[in-house]
Amino acid sequence: MAEARTPAQIEADIARRRQELAVTLDEIGVRLHPRTIIGDAKAAAAAAVDRTAGRAYVTAHRVLSDVRAQLVSEDGAPRLERIVPVAMVGVAVVGLLAVSARRRRG
Repeated sequence: MAEARTPAQIEADIARRRQELAVTLDEIGVRLHPRTIIGDAKAAAAAAVDRTAGRAYVTAHRVLSDVRAQLVSEDGAPRLERIVPVAMVGVAVVGLLAVSARRRRG
């Protein structure tokens, strides 16, 4: 059978449960406080920006490595047969932009 509890044991149990409830209510109050909510949102946004920036860095590094591999041989010498056409296209684009800007002004 169940052991009979004394009034002192019952009072101690009630006091312990009150304390647990007070701690739980304090935790809820902290979690629902506007500053906590704003801080959590800021932390989540910062983490998302960090992840996005990290992915962008990795992607940019990969693209630059691919471009470098196309324009430089394995021994480090420039591949002129690939660099010259790219440079010519770059000069042509800059020239077209300059001509276009002059036409707009005048």
